[in-house]
Amino acid sequence: MISTGSIRTVVGIIGNVISFGLFLSPFPTFLKIFKKKAVEQFSPVPYLATLLNCMLWVMYGLPFVHPNSVLVLTINGIGFIIEALYLLIFFIYSPRRLRLQIVGILAAELVFVGAVMGGVLSGAHTHHKRTQIVGILCVIFGTAMYASPLSIMKLVIQTKSVKYMSFFLSLVSFLNGLCWTAYSLLRFDLYILIPNGLGALLAAVQLIMYFIYYRTTPKDDTNQNLELPEVTPTSTPVPLGAVTVEN
Repeated sequence: MISTGSIRTVVGIIGNVISFGLFLSPFPTFLKIFKKKAVEQFSPVPYLATLLNCMLWVMYGLPFVHPNSVLVLTINGIGFIIEALYLLIFFIYSPRRLRLQIVGILAAELVFVGAVMGGVLSGAHTHHKRTQIVGILCVIFGTAMYASPLSIMKLVIQTKSVKYMSFFLSLVSFLNGLCWTAYSLLRFDLYILIPNGLGALLAAVQLIMYFIYYRTTPKDDTNQNLELPEVTPTSTPVPLGAVTVEN
């Protein structure tokens, strides 16, 4: 008889694989930046936001905060490294004004995460309290990131076109959110469940909208070579599901 813990581990490994793919989705954008030696109209904000989200989930997965969360820790640790590399490339090819903006936001994030870590270690002396404090922060930031596709969904409704909505990315985001939702239910974890359940729901709505508006989208729109959007993991917190499209 296969135990619930074993099933949860398998689901978590699958979630890691899917989330890893989502973290890599902005690669075409950075390949373009590298080739042109310029960031053009692209914004560093989605990558800075994802980096902060990964740092919070790494903190959540630490043994002295929330024990037995190795799979949450590993994928967000990988996500942190990937986002840091993205930001390094962005920094290298940015003008001075944008570089200062990146450094300022990054410094604020590091101070915030450091303050949270210090506060948790000094003020919360049980796993339950530490999990609660860090988990609430993860839910707040993870939910905000998962809500990011709402502007794109509004645009789809207004234009009756799926030009700016990637079917493949919406599908993978749905599977990602679904996988981590199942992971959170196999051994109930409210803090992983909320953002990933919301991410799966929003991705499902995007898929429905895609099928509704696909036929009303001009053929030249659907064939355009669009940049893949930035993702924001959540439990992995994409890593684990939301997307923001960079136009």
